[in-house]
Amino acid sequence: MPPLLDTHQHLVYPDRLAYGWAAGAPALAGRAFTLDDYRALTRGSGVAGSIFMEVDVDEPDLEAEARFIAGLARDPASGILGIIAACRPERDAGFDAWLEQAPDLGVVGYRRILHTIGDDDRSRSETFRANVRKIGARGLTFDLCFFARQLPVALELVRACPDTQFVLDHCGNPDIAAGAAAAAPPWRAGLKALAAEPNVVAKLSGVYANVAPGTASLETVRPWVEEVIATFGPDRCLWGSDWPVVNVQGGDLPDWIAAFRGILAGYSGTEQAAMAHGTAERVYGVRLGEG
Repeated sequence: MPPLLDTHQHLVYPDRLAYGWAAGAPALAGRAFTLDDYRALTRGSGVAGSIFMEVDVDEPDLEAEARFIAGLARDPASGILGIIAACRPERDAGFDAWLEQAPDLGVVGYRRILHTIGDDDRSRSETFRANVRKIGARGLTFDLCFFARQLPVALELVRACPDTQFVLDHCGNPDIAAGAAAAAPPWRAGLKALAAEPNVVAKLSGVYANVAPGTASLETVRPWVEEVIATFGPDRCLWGSDWPVVNVQGGDLPDWIAAFRGILAGYSGTEQAAMAHGTAERVYGVRLGEG
């Protein structure tokens, strides 16, 4: 099986940074999830490199998080090939200055959490869209984190920023726990609409966090992941661990890696390589073996 490039590695250091949102997640609250922990969990699994994904730290720590991770990444043994940093495109103040720091920090893309902020209009402002266009103009990516019901809002942003490369996080967050009859039709429609836009790829991640408690398994998530692959095509899909959020419903990282490899086994060697690392290398501009 091909080596894996993890495009959604969270690292949590509560002694250095504040994560207010984690108080509502018993599996995560108050706990550290460090690079050493990650390396222990992935040892022998074929994970050959990672891209750090911002962890929605509290506002005062937004830039400090990226700088701290950049320090870890300077050690080639870390395996961290790039950083997806937090940003606030809804505000002009300081936005350009933050983008200017991207090369020094190893930033390959940005994300602004939008699914849990209680404001579906946040990404509809011209300020937000103009700043996301600036990200694209620098050859950097923007990760889309929306609930399935919000995928039409994500589509509006994608169409307003045609020259920005977007990555749809977590398979579009289908509500797997609700069951296919209830959850699949609106999710499927949103997924197909986004796949029709050439500047969007799909991240095969997050599905373990969307299952009913205690049901995380290959059998539970396979049909949802395979539908994303069928909709976007293997050459527009990439993989992410979403660790440690992968734990919230009783799953774990080694099991998700094994489940993903079980899904990959049904595809050709070329398709496996694309989803395991090739698409990610192309989209984020990194290469395995270049720490």
